[in-house]
Amino acid sequence: MNYQAKRPPLPDAAATAAEVRPRREGALWDDLTRALLLGLLILASLTFLSYGISTDEEVQHIYGKKLLSYYMSGFQDRSAFHFKDLYLYGGLFDLVTAVLVPVSPFEEYETRHLLCALVGVLGIAGTWRYTRLLAGPRAGFVAAALLALSGVYYGAMFNNTKDVPFAAGMVWTLYFATRILNQLPRPSLSAVLKFGLVLGLTLSIRIGGVLAGFYLALAMLLHFALVARQEGLRWVLHDARLAFVKLLPAIPVAYAIMAFFWPWAVQRPLNPLEALRVVSHFPIDIQTLFMGQMVHSNDPPALYLPVYLAVKLPEAVLVGVAAAIVMAAVWLLRGGAGRTGAFKLVRYLPLALAGFLPILLFMLLRPSVYNGIRHFLFLVPPMVVMAAIAADRLWTLAERGGRAFGQGFASALTVVAVLYAWQLGTMHPNQYVYYNQLVGGVRGADGQYELDYWGNSLHEALQELIEYVERENDGHPPPRQYTLTVCGNTLAVRFELPPWLRLVNGIEPDWRKADFFLAFTQAKRCPSLLDGHPIFEIAADDVPLSIVKDRRPPPAEIPTE
Repeated sequence: MNYQAKRPPLPDAAATAAEVRPRREGALWDDLTRALLLGLLILASLTFLSYGISTDEEVQHIYGKKLLSYYMSGFQDRSAFHFKDLYLYGGLFDLVTAVLVPVSPFEEYETRHLLCALVGVLGIAGTWRYTRLLAGPRAGFVAAALLALSGVYYGAMFNNTKDVPFAAGMVWTLYFATRILNQLPRPSLSAVLKFGLVLGLTLSIRIGGVLAGFYLALAMLLHFALVARQEGLRWVLHDARLAFVKLLPAIPVAYAIMAFFWPWAVQRPLNPLEALRVVSHFPIDIQTLFMGQMVHSNDPPALYLPVYLAVKLPEAVLVGVAAAIVMAAVWLLRGGAGRTGAFKLVRYLPLALAGFLPILLFMLLRPSVYNGIRHFLFLVPPMVVMAAIAADRLWTLAERGGRAFGQGFASALTVVAVLYAWQLGTMHPNQYVYYNQLVGGVRGADGQYELDYWGNSLHEALQELIEYVERENDGHPPPRQYTLTVCGNTLAVRFELPPWLRLVNGIEPDWRKADFFLAFTQAKRCPSLLDGHPIFEIAADDVPLSIVKDRRPPPAEIPTE
């Protein structure tokens, strides 16, 4: 027998090089993304102390301690199930924080901010992995960088301890849902269990996590509809039954995790539906600023969310999303959804649903909303994924025009990234008030849209005041105690007061005689509530977010003994 004839042919050197090159380039982009994530972790660790306490953090922290008490008391202390409206939300972040605070080297709210920042970076990592799964390593890097440079997300990473964890959870559910879709009709047990794990964690923050399961279900229906059209009903019934059985383990995993971190949800079978009903239309009426007008939170205009997204997302994201829509339309018109191409739609369907379905539902149902897109922050990662995929496709088209075109496109992206990084750096630590140039930046948004609704700038203003007074005394604490009145979120300053500065509020008779007055400009009446000599202001893009007034009498007016 001629064994020589059976020997496989030697690989062509040129073909081998062509295969190795993309793998090396992919590894390079992955290494760059890992370096970016490491840099973000270091940056977050160095800067988390700069951010103030948000208005919701106190009640959320109390809720976490009550949940911990529920377990520590042997399920006897059920006060968490009646605490304000917090029981309508999962307590994942708050319970974990309550456990960590006693062993943390930082104060309780500092611990919350550091943990929230780490979860925010985890959300960026999920955006990378999801985009990489759909479009490759380079697109993944672009997505991670673009989300990190989005002020609306990065600025919220440090003290928005409800919406940032939820956004991170949602993007990871999209990632594992897509892995399942890629493996149909026999998804691996690993992918199924991980999807159940992440879904349970996401539900343990907000009931809105059910959307992730809905996205997966619709994508699976599309997949099996395509199978039925191409292979016949017999095969689709077999595959659908097999996939259903394979997915079953995700349900008890998700439910068990949700039950642990949100025990109220399982006290009665319909409690999650009750939470969904109530949080969609909260029985409160908050005035919120939209296009220069104060509107009611329980009756928002249909365009509230789309317009806020249009002015809060970076221009590069908006352009990228528009390009993605155009590319998808052209692909469909050219017959891309043919026999084989149609299955590509399945893996992209969760992304399209995650980016656009909540907007459509908002415009139809008009649920309660305020503070811009705070409650819809989970829309930002899917939008960034779309923009990154479009940028990667355009980059490839540019490279086909020649090396110079490819390098030119890369240079343009680099310039955009540097500009965004510089802009966010100058806004530190108030990056979350970012607005794009469609509305003229923060300057153009002033008086038209909400800015520092958390009162984050009050923390920085207090630090400036402390340094100001101590400079008057050669770097030492003053010999007497001063008083401070705050118009805004007093929680933001309550835990930072030095011994020589006492906080007086409106219920104390001498609050109008305070030595210093600190006000944030989100409430327009605040700055003029008390007079005094303005000594400095905290601003973003030259727009004041907080002001500090010195109300002490001038030295010449101090009576002498």
